Amino acid sequence: MIFQSIKKLATYALEKKLITEEEVSYSNNLLLDVLDLDEYVEPEEAFHDVDLEETLKEILDYAVEKGLLENDSVVYRDLFDTKVMNCFIPRPQSVIDHFQTLLLKDGPVAATTWYYAFSKDTDYVRAYRIKKDLRWKTMTPYGDLDITINLSKPEKDPKAIAAAKLLKQSSYPKCMLCKENEGYRGRVNHPARQTIRILPLDLCGDRFYLQYSPYSYYNEHCIVFNSKHVPMVIDEKAIRHLFAFVEKFPHYMLGSNADLPIVGGSILTHDHYQGGRYTFPMFLAKEVSSLTFTGYEDIKASHLYWPLSVIRLQGKDKERLIDLSCKVINKWRSYTDESRNVLAYTDGIPHNTITPIVHKKGEDYVIDLALRNNLTTEEFPLGVYHPHPEYWNIKKENIGLIEVMGLAVLPSRLKAEMEKITEHLLKGEDIATDELTSKHATWLSSFRKDYPEEMTEDEIKDILQKEIGKTFMRVLECAGVYKQDEEGRKGVLRFVEFVNAE
Repeated sequence: MIFQSIKKLATYALEKKLITEEEVSYSNNLLLDVLDLDEYVEPEEAFHDVDLEETLKEILDYAVEKGLLENDSVVYRDLFDTKVMNCFIPRPQSVIDHFQTLLLKDGPVAATTWYYAFSKDTDYVRAYRIKKDLRWKTMTPYGDLDITINLSKPEKDPKAIAAAKLLKQSSYPKCMLCKENEGYRGRVNHPARQTIRILPLDLCGDRFYLQYSPYSYYNEHCIVFNSKHVPMVIDEKAIRHLFAFVEKFPHYMLGSNADLPIVGGSILTHDHYQGGRYTFPMFLAKEVSSLTFTGYEDIKASHLYWPLSVIRLQGKDKERLIDLSCKVINKWRSYTDESRNVLAYTDGIPHNTITPIVHKKGEDYVIDLALRNNLTTEEFPLGVYHPHPEYWNIKKENIGLIEVMGLAVLPSRLKAEMEKITEHLLKGEDIATDELTSKHATWLSSFRKDYPEEMTEDEIKDILQKEIGKTFMRVLECAGVYKQDEEGRKGVLRFVEFVNAE
């Protein structure tokens, strides 16, 4: 049976053009080493259209049976199947060469389309897991928001957590974004990266690398990271990096998380950006009003009708856009508006920063600048402009770049919790008595009266999705420094006056 699985995997690699016929024996022998086998007897049976997920499961089951895995958990399976796939993947330089050839010959769209398909074919981007993610749209006054419940990122099981505690502490690689991850075998507290192939990029004379996110929260979700392990900073250099990337790949957007805790991303210690080929809801947002920046009348500026406070700058001259963007960012860093509880500093600690996003619209460059503030108080110790406690049953984590743009990445626990709520409602049971669903009791009571007493299973599921989406909208409103009301709009105009004042 294992020989059949080996042949199936080699066939898959040939079908996806990961290897050539001349490399089959070499790749098979690498796999024999991984499986602790001394010989290979090729089956007579021929295979076609091989299912990768099914084939890897066969090989993993064999490895578990033979004691090649420490335990049969998702973490150890992921470490092992990555080692298996690495036997059939080209060396980094050949991947770089092929990408560069496509880029020069056929252009950026063809090059990135191939690279994304390659990343899925090698199982670095686990497409069969991503398909299981729950996705829907929720209509709101701001437009349709994209809602996802992420099921593709594996959660650590108790065995893996226990094993991680026993591991010797290691600082290699320094973080999950360092270039040293390429080819790294991984460990229970650090994912295997033997199947990743990263591409070098020159952005304004700085060396960066391009890769795709293994969890692909949206189409062609890519990460652009600094070759050096240096902290994130939103400054002129960062803005120039964003524009330089979009100039090279005009079909992609690129943005950055903010560079302060609470309003920033999960990895602030390594300079990086996120992009992709996707139209985010924020890109379709309407304008509240047009804005004028003194000396930059040639740039179209506007305040967006969006839950967060976003200033949009648009034009063909990227140097002018960069100059104005940097002016807005620098002014925001020092701006205080006590009437709206916007404080630039407390006890010398900075609170203001920006989440910037760049994309192209026709021949124009567009940069969206989301005003962020990470002030904390006794009432809101996790952040004034952070999801408020009444919404933690749905979303407690930071609002980062992806969610700023209107795409919710919600925790996998919600799937089981919503299924259980549906079951309780169909039976007429109180969800407050169930440990799994009790956290949602107040939330459910806030809208239950708006719907019929008797509902079908499908109707309940639709309503829960709708209300989750509306709650995400309110979470985004929490993150808005200035709210979408008359006082909030006046607040944005006051800031624009501050920028214009020399």
